[in-house]
Amino acid sequence: MNTDKERLELVEKIDRLRRESNAVILAHNYQLGEVQDIADFAGDSLELSRKAQASDADVVIFCGVHFMAETAAILCPDRKVILPVLEAGCPMADMADAESLRALKKKHPGSAVVCYVNTTAEVKAGSDICCTSANAVEVVQSIDKDREIIFVPDQYLGTFTKRRSSRKNMILWPGYCPTHARILARHIEQKKKEYPDAKVVVHPECRPEVAELADEVASTGGILRFARNTDAREIIVGTEFGIIHRLKKENPDKVFIVATEQAVCPTMKFIQLADIAAALEDMSPVISVPEDVRVRAEKAVTAMLDLK
Repeated sequence: MNTDKERLELVEKIDRLRRESNAVILAHNYQLGEVQDIADFAGDSLELSRKAQASDADVVIFCGVHFMAETAAILCPDRKVILPVLEAGCPMADMADAESLRALKKKHPGSAVVCYVNTTAEVKAGSDICCTSANAVEVVQSIDKDREIIFVPDQYLGTFTKRRSSRKNMILWPGYCPTHARILARHIEQKKKEYPDAKVVVHPECRPEVAELADEVASTGGILRFARNTDAREIIVGTEFGIIHRLKKENPDKVFIVATEQAVCPTMKFIQLADIAAALEDMSPVISVPEDVRVRAEKAVTAMLDLK
């Protein structure tokens, strides 16, 4: 743990190095509060990659997990993309691999593959179109209703999307987010007893029985909007704990209650200020995607972006 003096010195060092290298620092909403605070932009994974794409930075420091830095590398092939801690991975993204996806596609010829942005570049490259937790329903509805859909890798986002889109012909990959899976219906029920006037907002990566108890099911960006717009003073939040930092910062007059303190993603907490300073100093570790994979993965991402 850094002292206040050490933290201030690190922040000053990061500010100097980012100016010298023309770097943009991106932080996911689940990162440590001190990391979010020094970032140029905080947000969800795809939103941040698009911020990188729109910036004139030469270097992208992505404070998130591996697939997020890969997505930035897919969309920004002319930039140097750096993930300060290489070991920061995503268990859900690792539950789907390109070889298994190819095998499933062979069993279901003619199917469309919709991949959640929380996937590796190779899985994106084997997909027809990407989606986010915010637009999954819209993406699925854009596909011919008679065409079978393989939805990868999150079965819970898939279940939510299948219900909202009224699509019956969806094959759901058996992946899930271990952090969101730790949020149980009994946690929500208990918090509702403790805070009877509170509204409940949860992420669609949560189990279906948790989503059914919520007033709103939304992406991280949607959760932030819900908190700003609701008249409720107390809000029960069912997603990774890191978002509470930003929720409190943006809504100081409201009370945020985590559904369970078990909803913490360990790899989202790997990156600290010292790692960002070291990454800027050493210009590593660089995340790169082979060009043939990058081009195919970009097509899946672009197909989604073209819906708007």
